[in-house]
Amino acid sequence: METKTTSTNRDHKPLHEEILSRIDQIVRVANAETRPLELDPARNELFTLFVTAHGAGYLEEEASIDLTADALCKELACRWGLDEAAQASVSRQQKLNEQELSQMRLLWSLMRMWMEWTYAWQRWDDFHPVSESPAP
Repeated sequence: METKTTSTNRDHKPLHEEILSRIDQIVRVANAETRPLELDPARNELFTLFVTAHGAGYLEEEASIDLTADALCKELACRWGLDEAAQASVSRQQKLNEQELSQMRLLWSLMRMWMEWTYAWQRWDDFHPVSESPAP
């Protein structure tokens, strides 16, 4: 007897890959349209992905999957060839081309926002203490 399978996990990317791919897409669109990431809709979409990454535990120290600001930007730089372009720029003592420079600026913006959100998220409890219920 044949068994049919419906949608399985192998039909979809793992969550961390979905997050990375979506961030990549958002940043590429912003670059193509020369829009800053700090403005909506990009900011809202990126923050939603940040919340998803946090909820999945990808922002924790020693997490098996690392989507901290450093790791995220390192991965995107690698995908776009910016890591190699930066190394070549230094070794040849030449400036990055306009496209690479534009992508690098977007990565810096992304990194700054991701770091600020991480900091705010980590400090939430410091400014929103859980109040104890009064005893009956």
